Amino acid sequence: MKCATVAIIGRPSAGKSTLLNTICEMKVSITASTPQTTRNAIRGIYTDARGQLIFTDTPGFHLSEKTLNKRLQDTALKSLEESDAVLYIIDSKRSAGEEELALVSHIAKIKTPVICVINKADIIRDSEEEAVKAFLAEHLPDRPVLKASAKLDEGVDEILIELFKIAPEGELLYPPDAYTDQNLEFRISEIIREKAINLVTEEIPHAIYVTIEDIEHTEATNTIWIRAAIIVERDTQKGIVVGKGGANITKIRKGAEPEIRQIFSGKKLRLDLRVKAQDKWRNNSVVLDKILR
Repeated sequence: MKCATVAIIGRPSAGKSTLLNTICEMKVSITASTPQTTRNAIRGIYTDARGQLIFTDTPGFHLSEKTLNKRLQDTALKSLEESDAVLYIIDSKRSAGEEELALVSHIAKIKTPVICVINKADIIRDSEEEAVKAFLAEHLPDRPVLKASAKLDEGVDEILIELFKIAPEGELLYPPDAYTDQNLEFRISEIIREKAINLVTEEIPHAIYVTIEDIEHTEATNTIWIRAAIIVERDTQKGIVVGKGGANITKIRKGAEPEIRQIFSGKKLRLDLRVKAQDKWRNNSVVLDKILR
């Protein structure tokens, strides 16, 4: 039996969260069209007859001097040294730039085994594939390079084969049927945040965090009551998230309820959402300590 921890790292929107969800065959990490929406090191667990792999989906590596972005960068890089293996995910549709070079320089220094994955292989052109392979040959020679499409579940079995090859012998760290170790409040808040950030545009997705204010089980009606707050930075953003006549907040609630209901199988659900403003929370260390775990 083998058991290994695996860090998934790459630039924003490289497909890290999609790959994790595909491997675990469950919604473990939120996905969005907006780059850099993963804020925490999200763990997903895959178990089969060969053993267990505990994946950590890290925030997209992004060069920025903003307090929040620097904290996210630190979270991503910290995972490199703490894992048994690293999956370096490269978006085949984007050319390597300053961020890719900065990230690959960190990866090249570590002793942890690294597997390079060229993602979005279903839409890659030959010229793009050759450019990525040349980049990897120059900066990460002798590391295995695989192609995959996380979205279409192509090449994922090959990734698992390579990971189990390098995984050390060990007992399972989690029960065989576990797919994540996230606590209940965090899972619910991430589902709500995903629905909110996919409904708004520009800077607002990055100005949103969600806090769970109360979870209550009414036994008489077998109903779960959840009260949550969607936090933005300015009052003007509140109006956009709420929408005309409450249209947007209703869409967020209706989008989140089916996924939250799966967590509480067999129970009724009542989800109460409010939108609040907290000025410049992204530069507030107290808030960041609370939401970045």
